[in-house]
Amino acid sequence: MLKKLLILLFMVPYITACIGQEELSGFIPDGYVEFEKHFGDLNKDGVDDCVLIIKDTDSANIVVNRFDERVDRNRRGIIILFKTADGYEIADKSLDCFSSENEDGGVYFPPDLSFEIKDHKLYISYGHGRYGHWKYTFRYQDGSFKLIGFDSSSNRGPITMTKTSINFQSKKKLVSQNTNENADVGGEVYKETWHDIEIDKLIELAEIEDFDTLDMYDY
Repeated sequence: MLKKLLILLFMVPYITACIGQEELSGFIPDGYVEFEKHFGDLNKDGVDDCVLIIKDTDSANIVVNRFDERVDRNRRGIIILFKTADGYEIADKSLDCFSSENEDGGVYFPPDLSFEIKDHKLYISYGHGRYGHWKYTFRYQDGSFKLIGFDSSSNRGPITMTKTSINFQSKKKLVSQNTNENADVGGEVYKETWHDIEIDKLIELAEIEDFDTLDMYDY
């Protein structure tokens, strides 16, 4: 009897995980698969929500690249699920807003896409190695996820040449330009310039069809 009880206790986390995975899978549309998932509190209720990253499975987008390698160029999307007492419910989604992880970067490698949930915000980041990075900050407010911030850096190897930070709620942009172009790492000297930006309303995540065409230079 004790042995059976110990086996049951051992199996409970596994069974719970399987049930949870099955519940999440029910939100993935036909023709898509789960690419990755992240958990964290996005609506300040003290309960971890889920961000599902999904990927299309259209066989027409399995192609041979310039290196004679078969690669999957299907696009990726995002589904945000709030955890409730009755399970999960869709809070927001955009099914094809991210390019494939196998895009051809030409003479450069394609940037790495990553996600983070922190301080009730969703961060969508692109890392481009020694060339810099850029990050979009979304927060749930007024019934949808809205773009409230953007940060980027333009690098020359390990040296950051320009940093840009946009606050869409305050309608302010800070550009920090390195004036010491021959600096070693840590020796950068930045000249800061503030700008006012024009924006009628905050951009909603569901409105973004393609992050690659979301031009922050317009602000």
